[in-house]
Amino acid sequence: MDIDRGRLTTLLTRARTEQDAAATLLHEVYEELRRLAQSYFQRLPPNHTLQPTALVNEAFLKLMKAEDLEPRDREHFFALLAGAMRQILTDHARRRNAGKRGGDNGNRDGKRITLSGLGDPAGGVDPIDLLALDDALRWLGERDERKARVVELRLFGGLSCAQIAGMLGLAPRTIEADWFAARAWLQRELSDEHA
Repeated sequence: MDIDRGRLTTLLTRARTEQDAAATLLHEVYEELRRLAQSYFQRLPPNHTLQPTALVNEAFLKLMKAEDLEPRDREHFFALLAGAMRQILTDHARRRNAGKRGGDNGNRDGKRITLSGLGDPAGGVDPIDLLALDDALRWLGERDERKARVVELRLFGGLSCAQIAGMLGLAPRTIEADWFAARAWLQRELSDEHA
């Protein structure tokens, strides 16, 4: 279900003080968020314990509690949710990993990962080690914040290059080039050959 900017802004403003507005907002964006979370969970190892419904609910609540929440448009709202989802998934993986064998075991689940699924955010087939991905994105973000943001918006936000370009006020070709370069770097950084 598409929600336009005016309605989104109205519901977000009201949702801070009115429980029924928050419920309406969640209802209007829930299915899209659930699809996004479900497509992302297809890339996670099968033993991942957080479920898409819990991720959507946690991300939505986290966003509603943010003091400075003022999305410019629908894409920006979903980008903020993507950032919240990334943080929740990474924190969950870190907590889970800390409980295994007394802490971080370096190789996490004993698997190195590939990111061939990064080409299509909705159709990934390879499991992704969230901690390795988060570490790589943090490193990339320190060197090229825009490329890291493009990856986050594509992978966690499910946005197209054209949507990201509109959101960032850049040409789609620029975002496509950033996506191509960042994806290639991540595939190399997180592949078996790089280990």
